[in-house]
Amino acid sequence: MYTYSMEVPITQFRREIFTLTNRALEGGEVWFTHKGRRLKLVPEGKPVSRLSRITPLDIVAEGVDLEDDSWKHEMMRAWERKWDELLGPMPGSGEEQFSAPKPATASRKHVKA
Repeated sequence: MYTYSMEVPITQFRREIFTLTNRALEGGEVWFTHKGRRLKLVPEGKPVSRLSRITPLDIVAEGVDLEDDSWKHEMMRAWERKWDELLGPMPGSGEEQFSAPKPATASRKHVKA
């Protein structure tokens, strides 16, 4: 792994403290100078990835059987009914051959005022 080194004056360190801290957490060397002395920002312990700090959430309600997918079929039927109402039957479903042809829309007539 390539580590990069950076040295900044204390004023720039104060201005970019969060960016420089993240750089140090990612494994980069961050040095800053204050009153003629060099200081190094070093994270304590082993490097830790950002993803490892995420707290897992329980998003599935307790008592739900994930193997039971009967709800999927009912949901799909409800969607298909709604789609058929809005868009008409799906081509190739066989329903369009039994439906009556739609009347042509009347064109607008221009009326002189």
